[in-house]
Amino acid sequence: MRIDVLTLFPDMCEGVFGTSILGKAREKGIASLNTVNFRDFSGNKHNSVDDTPYGGGGGMVLKPDPIFAAVEHVLAQSNAGGEQGDTDTENTEAVKPRIILMCPQGRTYNQQIAEELAQEQHLIFICGHYEGYDERIREHLVTDELSIGDYVLTGGELPALTVIDSVVRLQPGALGNETSAISDSFSTGLLEYPHYTRPAEFRGWKVPDMLLSGHHANIEVWRREQALQRTLERRPDLLETAELTVKDKQTLKRLQEQASLKKNEL
Repeated sequence: MRIDVLTLFPDMCEGVFGTSILGKAREKGIASLNTVNFRDFSGNKHNSVDDTPYGGGGGMVLKPDPIFAAVEHVLAQSNAGGEQGDTDTENTEAVKPRIILMCPQGRTYNQQIAEELAQEQHLIFICGHYEGYDERIREHLVTDELSIGDYVLTGGELPALTVIDSVVRLQPGALGNETSAISDSFSTGLLEYPHYTRPAEFRGWKVPDMLLSGHHANIEVWRREQALQRTLERRPDLLETAELTVKDKQTLKRLQEQASLKKNEL
């Protein structure tokens, strides 16, 4: 997978790209992580990439020409088989990338979108840092608009890095344990079950006996029930779309009855 980030602040990304799972994925050649400073494509002597909005109003708007030029540069480089990053990959066939605009107006990002993007070979992220984008960028260049939540940040770099981290960790070989991503919260439609490790008792708090039993089939049943209970308590909205078995539904009914009884006792 190749990922390019168009940004005015490459250092914000490079520090993250060199650490933890992303750094290891980069070293192994699992993901080519690159930054492109689109100020280099400003095309004017002042290197300006923004201007005042037509019609008046506050703030500055990112101009279309440096963004289009930067994306076209990345596409030409990718199609020629060149990389800005660490891997030497020969592209024998042009890959059509997903060009993603990080924007509060976009689709709210979730694990299902992460799994969708993880299947792509090339992602390009556009990160703004001003009042907004010239609408022609949105209409004629990008393929996706994504938002990581209903709040406003100073730029698109942190949202882009959030998406990139969640996508790269799904690539084969990125995680030390290939089963880790399968049981993550949201991957199954439910929140993840609780985890414990050594010591078996800490300050009087003990690990549940089931996890010490060594009976793996019963442990899986316990974990599934814990995931259902945690989702019911913390994110019941997820249960509306989660894929539930008949046994899951029976378990949920029992958990709801127990919760109702406990509430009446109080």
